[in-house]
Amino acid sequence: MSQDSHHPTPLLKEDHISQVPALQVLQNLGYQYLTPDEALAYRGGRTSGVLLESILAEQLRKINRIRFKGQTYPFSEGNIQSAIQDLKNQLFEGLIRTNEKMYDLLTLGKSLPQVIDGDMKSFQLNYIDWKDWRNNVYHVTEEFAVDRAGSSDTYRPDLVLFINGIPLAVIECKRHVDPGGRADKDPLDQAISQHARNQKEDGIPRLYVFAQLLLAISMNDAKYATVGSLAKFWAAWREDLDEKALRALVNRPLTSAQKHRLFADRFRYVRSHFDAVERAGRDLTAQDRALHSLCRPDRLLELALRYTVFDAGERKVARYQQYFTVKTILERIRRIGEDGRRTGGVVWHTQGSGKSLTMVMLAEAIAMEELDRYKIVLVTDRVDLDDQLYKTFQHCGGEPVQATTGKHLLELLGGEKSRIITTVIDKFEAAVAVRGVCNDNPNIFVLVDEGHRTQYGNLHANMRRALPNACFIGFTGTPVMKKDRNTVEKFGGMIEPPYTI
Repeated sequence: MSQDSHHPTPLLKEDHISQVPALQVLQNLGYQYLTPDEALAYRGGRTSGVLLESILAEQLRKINRIRFKGQTYPFSEGNIQSAIQDLKNQLFEGLIRTNEKMYDLLTLGKSLPQVIDGDMKSFQLNYIDWKDWRNNVYHVTEEFAVDRAGSSDTYRPDLVLFINGIPLAVIECKRHVDPGGRADKDPLDQAISQHARNQKEDGIPRLYVFAQLLLAISMNDAKYATVGSLAKFWAAWREDLDEKALRALVNRPLTSAQKHRLFADRFRYVRSHFDAVERAGRDLTAQDRALHSLCRPDRLLELALRYTVFDAGERKVARYQQYFTVKTILERIRRIGEDGRRTGGVVWHTQGSGKSLTMVMLAEAIAMEELDRYKIVLVTDRVDLDDQLYKTFQHCGGEPVQATTGKHLLELLGGEKSRIITTVIDKFEAAVAVRGVCNDNPNIFVLVDEGHRTQYGNLHANMRRALPNACFIGFTGTPVMKKDRNTVEKFGGMIEPPYTI
């Protein structure tokens, strides 16, 4: 029996040493706990299904309303059931492809025909309220048994998080000490390989096609990834948290009703142990920090919607440095100066740290700001980089237009249509030679790759002449030297996110 600072830890079965505290914290983060039996009942008693259908149906009725000619109407029951069937009947085309199709359905919603006042029209139905996370319902369950493909066997992920009855996160918990008190051999490696096994075609891919985030946790360590990630791409998340507030949240006692449900069955044997922990209070763990940073409802939705890209057959989620860089830049560009322009700047990005992806995530985040007549121009100094960015955007579902000549670039910059433009920097020279100012809209954002390297003299001046009120953001992979300070100032100074990329 091992000792911790307050009291002896009982011989906890399996991974309960991680699972029970995780369930306590998740409930304090706003997830309602369902026992495995309750979760099964919501699935119609079938381990072949993974949606909590009655919860989903109720939420679809609640968060969706048809607005037509000044009146509000509910969706028909037929349409509610049709929307659920659409989630259930997605043809499996390999894990990532199907996960991407499901992602599109969950983020974009579904158009359904309905007769209102004798008129047949199509109306948008959403599965999740992405704009206000408080309108959704959140559940967590453990030992979620799912039938393996082509087998009578089941796999049981430790924890599954549901939003509106849809399983959006899968968590494997590992204990960090074995019953003899020795540290387990790489507990997170075990958790990650379990996820890998579950995602195989003979595993439970039917659960993972819905997943937006995967976690591997133990009390001492935690990593996250997304569907299809190789073990080497699982990463830790760092964030400066309000330790005092988080400690209060972690140590907030569950209600007696919550405790009764949690300790009614499998965990009954450890209730007295966790009651004692509650009375004494406990320190924060890596697991607590990860659950708060990645799984609290508003953050989980934000990571899924704004910080996820599908790139050439791979699903990618932001690293913490990318997330905080995009957040920092967004805060900066929301401020408009007295001259009517937004403040840009330069971000220093170490080589090989996903610069193109950060640019794509930033562009997507700017697009979601829904600014009037906005344009996003991605500028590089090499044709191969321009091609790469263009392809990344295409794969990520953007609709970029690649400028073929200076004249073409002028048309794109001056016109109303093209929202996302990619170009090589020397086309600006050709464009400006033809005509001076081509767009004075302050909602134009120019994201320049290799920011200060190509920005000397004429080139920067040309971009400024063509787009006098635009916001310029440079991304550089080489450290900024003293001689480059002038260029950096032209952009609006260094942008210092909380974590270096």
